[in-house]
Amino acid sequence: MLITQLKSKEIIESLAEGKIVIINCHGCKEVYFAEHEADELQKELSASKEITKIITTDYICNPDNLKLQLKKHMDVINAADTILVFSCGVGIQTVADQFQEKRVYSCCDTYQLPGFQGVTALNVDCGQCGECYLNGTGGICPITACSKSLINGQCGGAKNGMCEVDKDMECGWERIYRKLEKMNKLDNMKYDAPKVRNFGISKEK
Repeated sequence: MLITQLKSKEIIESLAEGKIVIINCHGCKEVYFAEHEADELQKELSASKEITKIITTDYICNPDNLKLQLKKHMDVINAADTILVFSCGVGIQTVADQFQEKRVYSCCDTYQLPGFQGVTALNVDCGQCGECYLNGTGGICPITACSKSLINGQCGGAKNGMCEVDKDMECGWERIYRKLEKMNKLDNMKYDAPKVRNFGISKEK
């Protein structure tokens, strides 16, 4: 079982830039989601930020289901500057992968709880570390995308973009670099891990 905890209001407000679409995932029953707290926070954001759509759906960790659920909302999503995702770490990574050139930010941290863990065949994974780095790394988890779980940049051992530990695995930090480049957020690479974790994203343009 997993539990998602909202990031602080200060962090979430700092991520809310321009026209904003919010995506809530209320799907997986193995994940405790703070629905009431998220709803109250989103009401406050709507009063102070330009929230153009709030979408509540389920199982956004499944790419095919995500595309189907968001199909009717694509016009407003394409017009948005920022997508705020309230879900577990797998859900945010799936959304970020689908919208490569959008600013897609996680509003939650994911923790593991004792008990049954479901098994779903997915292309991404969440380390359930409870201190999510995704907002500073373009929606790509350095804990699971890097064989060494490095959080302050690549080791230097990659060759031709492939990991030195797993020759069949693409270097996670090279993926992160390319994603931040698309987002025009390469300045994020200047920050150390605590900065990325606690404050999410650089305000520099």
